[in-house]
Amino acid sequence: MLEPGLPLLLLGLLMAGRAQGGCVEVASGSEAVLGLPFRLLCIACKRRSETPAEASAEWFFRGEGEAAFHKILEYSPEEPPWVAPGPFLGVLSWNGSRGTRDLQDLSVRLEAVGRPHGGHYVCRLRRNLTFEGYVYSLARNQTLRLAVVERARRDLASIVSEVLMYVLIVVLTLWLAAEMLYCYRKVAAAAPPPDSASEYLAITSESKENCAGVQVAE
Repeated sequence: MLEPGLPLLLLGLLMAGRAQGGCVEVASGSEAVLGLPFRLLCIACKRRSETPAEASAEWFFRGEGEAAFHKILEYSPEEPPWVAPGPFLGVLSWNGSRGTRDLQDLSVRLEAVGRPHGGHYVCRLRRNLTFEGYVYSLARNQTLRLAVVERARRDLASIVSEVLMYVLIVVLTLWLAAEMLYCYRKVAAAAPPPDSASEYLAITSESKENCAGVQVAE
């Protein structure tokens, strides 16, 4: 059995209209199982891969019923990740891009999801693009809501994407079989079967004529 999120990811890769330079922006999951690890996805693709850039990331959290967001993680390629004291300390870790000064994957990981981790998250990207003669700075936010559940539930998008994937496989298989049958019939029609009786009579008549010619010559 396929993993619940695999068909959705495959469908996102297949229909990735927002892909730039091999980077695909995939939405994060919205449900985490209590006590299990969970990856909060945050992808921020750069439209022009040839432009030098430097980036840093910040994550903010607002629990259910709280009025304001507070910073829970900060990451810069030049420094180790910073995690705020509280329910995320020792549980939240950086799980995005490494070994580069430009960040396109800003994802983080919860090692063991707890009840206090359910709520609203904001992933903020700060990127400096270097052009000839000047530096352009931009900021981008992505918001997601995480619900903590006792057991994993498959969402409608995952079910639909899996059904579409199997339908596509069946359609391609039937199309291939039809093409093979069509080619076989076309080859068979191009080479008509020989008329055995006509060939036998032609060979017999030719043999008699040859024999008669030999007798006359003698």
